[in-house]
Amino acid sequence: MYNKSMDKKIAEWKRVRAWELKQEGWKQNDIAKTLKVTKSAVSQWMKRGREGGVEALKTKPPRQYKRKLTDEQIRQLIEDLKKGAEAFGYKGNVWTGKRISDLIMREFGVFYHWHSIARLMRQIGWSSQKPIQRANQRNEEAINEWAKDKWKDIMSTSKIFD
Repeated sequence: MYNKSMDKKIAEWKRVRAWELKQEGWKQNDIAKTLKVTKSAVSQWMKRGREGGVEALKTKPPRQYKRKLTDEQIRQLIEDLKKGAEAFGYKGNVWTGKRISDLIMREFGVFYHWHSIARLMRQIGWSSQKPIQRANQRNEEAINEWAKDKWKDIMSTSKIFD
């Protein structure tokens, strides 16, 4: 089973070990061969080590995403989203990342790139939705009638399903 955290630990061990070997007088080429990495990787690690010591070679925890909106603004945003997109002048009652980004800028003066909206929506418990695309002229009764009668006839006379 693949384990990303194990990969990170191994990569950190290789960087620190490369630094230790260099301090012992090893050549970068020999370090690369021993650790089965490229010479350029060892070179980059040595530069990081010279600039920041062994700490610079260790894995850093992932940066935490900081929300730009206050809790009150989030509550207001949720209320605005519940009103629907048409209440804010959009054609069609569908919220897109661009529309939500625009709404946040208009209502709160805070910029969110529309690519970041999905993360914000997940944080506040909303999921992304894809509109169902159907023709305006679609006649549900006629479709159901066809499925009930005609499709049954087709299936009973077809040799494909024998």
